[in-house]
Amino acid sequence: MPTPAPEQGRRPWWSWIFFWVPVPEGITHAQWVMLGALGATYLVNSYDLGILNLALPQIQAGFALPEDQVGRLAAIVRLGVLPALLISVLADRIGRRRLLLMTIIGFTLATFFTAFTRTAAEFAVLQFLARTFVYAEDMLAIVVVTEELDAHARGWGIGLMIAFGALGHGFSALMFSLVTLLPFGWRALYFFGAFPMLIVAWLRRSVRETQRFEAARARRAGTEPPSFGRPLVRLLARHPGRVAAISAALIPVAFASGTAIQFQSKFLQATHGYSPAQVSALFLCGGPLAMTGGLLFGRASDRFGRRPVLAAAIVFNTLATIVFYNADGIVVPLVWIVTIFTQFGVDVLFSALGSELFATSWRSTASGVRSIVSTLAIASGLAFEGLLYTALGSHAAAITAMAGFALAGPVILLALVPETAGRVLEEIAPDED
Repeated sequence: MPTPAPEQGRRPWWSWIFFWVPVPEGITHAQWVMLGALGATYLVNSYDLGILNLALPQIQAGFALPEDQVGRLAAIVRLGVLPALLISVLADRIGRRRLLLMTIIGFTLATFFTAFTRTAAEFAVLQFLARTFVYAEDMLAIVVVTEELDAHARGWGIGLMIAFGALGHGFSALMFSLVTLLPFGWRALYFFGAFPMLIVAWLRRSVRETQRFEAARARRAGTEPPSFGRPLVRLLARHPGRVAAISAALIPVAFASGTAIQFQSKFLQATHGYSPAQVSALFLCGGPLAMTGGLLFGRASDRFGRRPVLAAAIVFNTLATIVFYNADGIVVPLVWIVTIFTQFGVDVLFSALGSELFATSWRSTASGVRSIVSTLAIASGLAFEGLLYTALGSHAAAITAMAGFALAGPVILLALVPETAGRVLEEIAPDED
């Protein structure tokens, strides 16, 4: 007899935060628990990421960094994604859940000790380590959601993770509004940022290993010698074209948009005279609308396809970025909402494609490779922005000049990247290992 389908679970209270986005049919109780636990992780991680973006002027002043070195500091911190690849490869050997639990300790310690750094070098090292664990956690969370949800709900589920991330950025904005009142200023933001991970550690007990990973591990049992690097070797051997295609589409987008996002808070404060409280007010008022971008773009892509929806999100994000860095008055906060709304959509759909295109035996590794490609492109963009700043005389001019690079992304995407929406994972990439 066929196994009966699991009964649809009751919608939990926290899901009503996003009440305006319809929920796909058939989400079970176990899936809701998994989404809540991983969403809490995304929230806390995004708080830490948001602090650097928002408090960059204060951190710069605290370490007396010249203007042409600000982007370099941010670039070094982002390179924490490189060691995260090792964690993602290991997750394809020993399991997603175990690695998710292990990353909590490293992130918490690195975030806590960032509050006590004495030099820019110490800050860079500790935030580099914090980013290693953050990136690994986020990659693994996307993999778990991809493997546990059905084809009709994967885009929505990944969008939900990004929406939780937006809540984390909202909390960072709320705390940043107090940066001039808190003792020790921006350092207090990192000090308090470590404690919510204790709650997430408790929530993580609710996350089980994915059924697809367990099945893949059972198939491998006794058929191959243990090898740490095997997932990466098999990934590049089986799907070099897909790795190259998704990377080629992602690089120009990350190069331009990652830099633009990094300088938003600084631009508002330095060019338009926003106070930290005003920046926080913008993020808190516009954020709830903007954060629905990931959910809505993810849901739309489940219905209309990842590629066309992602291509549209990239184009609108690029245009909004150009307007943001060249506008005045009321246009600035309004177009900022559009940039964040579309950026969430871009993040969701690249995450979905980068996970869905590859088989279970190396899906985590593939997500790690995608994150490294993205982060290296962003780091390159930040370093390049420093050179353009020197040549053009302003951050706005430099970022505007870089924005056009992103438009190469949709062309490559539509020409080379396979569609994954609505397809069973094993149909997209059979797990032959």
